[in-house]
Amino acid sequence: MSAFRVGIAGCGTVGSGVVELLLKNGSEIEKKTGKKIEISFVADPVVERIKKFGISEDKIFKDGLEAIKKKKVDAVVELIGGKTVAKQLAEETLKRGIHLVTANKALLADHGKELFELARENNCVVKFEASVGGGIPVIKVLREGLVGNKIERIYGIINGTANFILSKMTQSGITFDEALREAQANGYAESDPSLDIDGYDSAHKIAVLSSIAFCRWVKTENVYVKGIREITPLDIEFAEEFGYSIKLLAISKLEGDALEVRVHPTMIPKRHILSSVSGVFNACLIYGDFVGEVLLYGKGAGKNPTASAVVSDIVDLASGNLSTFPDCLGKDDKYKIKEPDEFVSSFYLRFSAVDKPGVLAKVSKILGEHNISIKMALQKGISISGAVPIVMTTHPARKKDIHSAVKKIDSLDVITEPTFVCMIEEL
Repeated sequence: MSAFRVGIAGCGTVGSGVVELLLKNGSEIEKKTGKKIEISFVADPVVERIKKFGISEDKIFKDGLEAIKKKKVDAVVELIGGKTVAKQLAEETLKRGIHLVTANKALLADHGKELFELARENNCVVKFEASVGGGIPVIKVLREGLVGNKIERIYGIINGTANFILSKMTQSGITFDEALREAQANGYAESDPSLDIDGYDSAHKIAVLSSIAFCRWVKTENVYVKGIREITPLDIEFAEEFGYSIKLLAISKLEGDALEVRVHPTMIPKRHILSSVSGVFNACLIYGDFVGEVLLYGKGAGKNPTASAVVSDIVDLASGNLSTFPDCLGKDDKYKIKEPDEFVSSFYLRFSAVDKPGVLAKVSKILGEHNISIKMALQKGISISGAVPIVMTTHPARKKDIHSAVKKIDSLDVITEPTFVCMIEEL
């Protein structure tokens, strides 16, 4: 039996997990698939990360680009991250006609089109199961399991850091800053958590999923993004009273001939199954025209789940499964990307106002002038920095109208700080 030779570039958290899995379960993979996976090289600037696995010296490199010039491989596994060195390695790999496996959602979201064209030109493929959802096989489900369906919409809780923070705020009543510190202490958040809490990690992922599901290249710049920093325990409390939970939701859906792609804090009904997805777990809800709802749930990040997804791609390649992005990509971008101003949704609005008679009437009047209908309103007598919170939910309205109304309301002398706005999805 000829072995399928792989080179692994990057031996950090995920890369070390891939090496460990292949060494530990290589015989199990061979027994199940009849394919022998051989590690041809492992490259990382910190070679001590590699040596602990007992890899022979001739297979250890500091530089992945040097390694692919010296070692014969059938596939390169890019686990470097970022969009500089990783992009150089990916391009060089594909130019040599070598298959590429990557977990790099940022690289795919922003440079996927060029990489997949390069792969086609050189008769090789790019596999990327680990780029979204960690150990959840959402790419394979979209690309293969649901290939007979027209996908209508996707809802994803696809960042474990943000979900952990919001879950902690909900369960313990603590502030955003307190929940973030707890996430960092537990290793669930980076020292600089901006990519996660500001929504851009989720944006990279929903861009990848949207490109597959709707056969239209979607880049990060096409995604409306808002993070979770502004959410307070008060918003969590009011959401509960209105029957909602707050999640950082990644949304992609067809509205006529337009594709709506967005990531932002979203209120969803507590009765819905996505509301119960807590901690660092991820979930992805997909609607297909024939299958209906499909829910995928599991660990969305981490060493072992992500390594599991990477190895599934390696085994696919070894077995001759060369499916990748849909063939129609780049040939038929028939769906336009909807502008955020044109989003239609229900909204939650939290105003901070001085405690005077007539404030609610002034706010309601402005909303009415902008064609915004109030569904529920609630005012509590609690005072925060000399102001009282007034919260409302609306019937469906255009985001553009909400923005204009809030801008005018915030200019009132009775409003003490900028209004917090959160979209609602009635799943």
